[in-house]
Amino acid sequence: MPSLKEIKGRIASVNSTRKITSAMKMVASSKLHHAQVAIQNMLPYETLLEHILKSFLAAEAEAQTIYDQERPVKRAALVVFSSNSSLCGGFNANVIKLMQHAVDDYVAQLGKENVEVYPIGRKVTEKALKLGYNVKAVTESADMVDHPSVAPCIDLAISLGERFAKGEIDKVELIYHHFKSAGSQILTRKTFLPIDIETELERDHERDLTSNLATKKAQEYLKKRGQRKEVRDTEETKPLNDNFIVEPDMHTVLSQLIPKMAHLMLYTALLDSVASEHAARMVAMQTATDNADELLRQLNLQYNKSRQQAITSELLDIVGGSVNN
Repeated sequence: MPSLKEIKGRIASVNSTRKITSAMKMVASSKLHHAQVAIQNMLPYETLLEHILKSFLAAEAEAQTIYDQERPVKRAALVVFSSNSSLCGGFNANVIKLMQHAVDDYVAQLGKENVEVYPIGRKVTEKALKLGYNVKAVTESADMVDHPSVAPCIDLAISLGERFAKGEIDKVELIYHHFKSAGSQILTRKTFLPIDIETELERDHERDLTSNLATKKAQEYLKKRGQRKEVRDTEETKPLNDNFIVEPDMHTVLSQLIPKMAHLMLYTALLDSVASEHAARMVAMQTATDNADELLRQLNLQYNKSRQQAITSELLDIVGGSVNN
């Protein structure tokens, strides 16, 4: 049985750890709030632009571009988003696992040399290099995660778009966590190029950007919202507007809309990943703090029992000595 001094040392150690996890939880909560505000400010524009463009491409027979035409895949690219640091639960492990699964699928079809990985975030970059993948360096990859900005996303989108147009790559996919709520981040594998028109009506636009609480009640609220949306969609089915008037001409409109949508798709994935990272870290640190509280309760109980036992032994020794005298 450990001595009182050892138990006190463990209590002090757990208390120190608890202070750290509690502080990290508060920091993650604050960063999550800023990430939610960033998504909330950008999301309406991105969602509406993507809906307009995909509806336009689906409805207009003349609106055909090289970016929405599927072709045999001979070379593929994966843009994978992760964090720069640890202590966020299974966030990075899940992204890396899905990346490995996607790479294995393509390697079986195309060969290892025809699969490229564009890692964004230090953790996935280190893992991809360690596994020996064909890694393409992304400018300011680590800084993109710490300080999300649209400029690096524009540069990456332009680079991928040019390579796709030249036929150097035939398919580009995004792997990231879709931020649904503080307690729910959905691991997503999404086609970036060619533009996937079919999934526009099936895309999940439901998010909870108003709360940092990862509670069961919040999840039930999201489920009810989703059920109400399904009922509404089945009751009111609105056809796409196929009566578009294009000014000044088709080429000019598409040459402006498609790059903007590509930039915003990458920027949205980046913001989703950053918000999901902070949410995962907040939940992980909250769980660690709760575990520390439980461990402190058990240690204090053990300390009190040991102290009481020591006091009882001393009293018995004193009583025994007085009786002998």
